[in-house]
Amino acid sequence: MPAGGGRFIIDGMIRAAVALALASPMLLGSYCSFSAGVGPDDDRPSISLAAAPAEAAAGERIGLVAAASDDYVVREVQFFRVDPGGDTLLGRDGSEPYALETVLPTGAGATVRYFARAIDDAGQETDSREVAVAVR
Repeated sequence: MPAGGGRFIIDGMIRAAVALALASPMLLGSYCSFSAGVGPDDDRPSISLAAAPAEAAAGERIGLVAAASDDYVVREVQFFRVDPGGDTLLGRDGSEPYALETVLPTGAGATVRYFARAIDDAGQETDSREVAVAVR
């Protein structure tokens, strides 16, 4: 190795490392993203629910649509029917628009009540207010 040749190799390595360090944030910002909903400022998700039609006969199909948001990510929305023995999970939706089609149960009373639950990426949950579908 010529005298001083080692210095050129080390200088080249340092320049390459500096260039990589400067370019990394730009490359990462352009090609990927990362969010983790954990920390002191992480809020619970918010959710609202609508049912259509508002009145149907037992055995008829109805649609449930939820609007959910979070300061980070809504992981999924779960849809429930409120039954006398406890809430029944009807289904889940992991992408917008959060929706579920279901059938009014046979033998239902005057109304059937439903609610939705939003779950964020940190596992925090929020339930919507109940909506009622009148049974005719």
